[in-house]
Amino acid sequence: MKNQSDISVLILAGQRTGVEDPLCVLRSTERKAVIPILGKPMITYPLDALETYGFRRPFHVSGLPACHDKRLIEAPAGDGPADSATLALESGLSFPVLVTTADHALLTPEMIGAFLERAVETGADVCAGFAEEGVIQPAYPHVKRTYLRFKDKAVSGCNLFYVANSKGIEAFRYWRRAQSYRKRPLRLAASIGITAPILYLFGRLTFLGAFQYLSNKIGINAKPVLIPIAEAAIDVDKPSDLELVEKILSKRNEM
Repeated sequence: MKNQSDISVLILAGQRTGVEDPLCVLRSTERKAVIPILGKPMITYPLDALETYGFRRPFHVSGLPACHDKRLIEAPAGDGPADSATLALESGLSFPVLVTTADHALLTPEMIGAFLERAVETGADVCAGFAEEGVIQPAYPHVKRTYLRFKDKAVSGCNLFYVANSKGIEAFRYWRRAQSYRKRPLRLAASIGITAPILYLFGRLTFLGAFQYLSNKIGINAKPVLIPIAEAAIDVDKPSDLELVEKILSKRNEM
């Protein structure tokens, strides 16, 4: 396990250009990252978790002025998370890098440790965190989450990435290219390839198989990491998420 003081941190806190975030409208705030949750800016919660875990400061933030918190230093930002992550990682951050998001208000040192320990053990160039439906659903049966349904399991993303070295940036460059084709389905299909989408559509693609396909496609070693904590997959994307997160944080404060 690497010493956490050797790992850089990148927090994605931007918003798409020209897109009005309903949460910002709801809370009369220009930037989603500083929407108040129980009296504190949203980004304060992941910052506190990262600091408690022991990562080296300052933390790099993309898409938000660093003046919002003394623990931050600005990194380049682009149009959307994939573009921002790519530009920031290309800007000279020292590897390895842990990437998370400003809306991960439920992030805890326990989640970080569960993810990071497994990610380092894989020896992969890049890892992405997920939680299984079987972990999330029993804890929050009435909460709607978006799941990727593979042949062997259904998972939801946890907004945690571990980029071990510069080769890992290729995963974000690939993500950026795929996003740029979202309004050109034929070009998107060509960039992804036809085999994996067909297998996924017919329920034949396994979870690990998807990452092996990605690894082969872009020439890196990419691995998934399962986090056995339901809250790791809950971020603040919409008003109902904000309400749920406030309830969970209120209960934590009572403990």
